[in-house]
Amino acid sequence: MKPAELYQQLQEIASKIGISVSEQNLRVTGINAKSGLCRVKGQQVFIMDKHLTIREKVETLSECLRQMPLDDIYLMPAIRKYLIDQP
Repeated sequence: MKPAELYQQLQEIASKIGISVSEQNLRVTGINAKSGLCRVKGQQVFIMDKHLTIREKVETLSECLRQMPLDDIYLMPAIRKYLIDQP
């Protein structure tokens, strides 16, 4: 699976568990901000630095999803394998 397709699938998984993914320009903050999960007005939002490469975006979002309960969500076998087999 191509990295762009993988990233799209990971975004869909995040959406299914109630996490919206928002790509933002974190460089304009003037501080050393990193991508990550936060709560905004009671909603879980994963803020993604839009300047990351697609591979970095995949890995960053994957790190978050690996910590979430995904047992009740259907995952394509390739996605499940990627999330389980990566450190």
